[in-house]
Amino acid sequence: MSASASLYFLQSTCAYSQQGQHLWLRPNLVAPRARPQHQYQYQPLIVEAKVRTRREDRTARHARLRKKVEGTTERPRLCVFRSNKHIYVQVIDDSKMHTLAAASTMQKPISEEFNTSSGPTIDVAKRVGEVIAKSCLEKGITKVAFDRGGYPYHGRIEALADAAREHGLQF
Repeated sequence: MSASASLYFLQSTCAYSQQGQHLWLRPNLVAPRARPQHQYQYQPLIVEAKVRTRREDRTARHARLRKKVEGTTERPRLCVFRSNKHIYVQVIDDSKMHTLAAASTMQKPISEEFNTSSGPTIDVAKRVGEVIAKSCLEKGITKVAFDRGGYPYHGRIEALADAAREHGLQF
């Protein structure tokens, strides 16, 4: 079958509406008995793509990650959440369902030090990593399992992890 023949086949079997994103298939033509044969009514076949938001994709990645990463008493989980305005870190013992340490850009020392009106930057993430590492070392926590929260290990997440490593936490 040549390219022109297959193109003709597509044009003869499908018609696209000019107003919207509807696909009309001609085999589903309905010819009412009361009307003449040349007036057909097209039955629409609406083709829509499955729409998933970026947040749904991230939570699915986080759920897959959580199957592998678990915080124990000896090695708690360092969990990161990133929003457009702030960045939050928690050290969690999943066996007891208890938060051992936390740091975020909402805390006074960090929020007064940096202007995060346009959102947290890499420098802010480094400072949050330092703060969480210091609070963990004060409580005797040296080893953690890093949970990136479904975010790519890049940018603010990477800067936070590197700063926590530099200040004594072992991943």
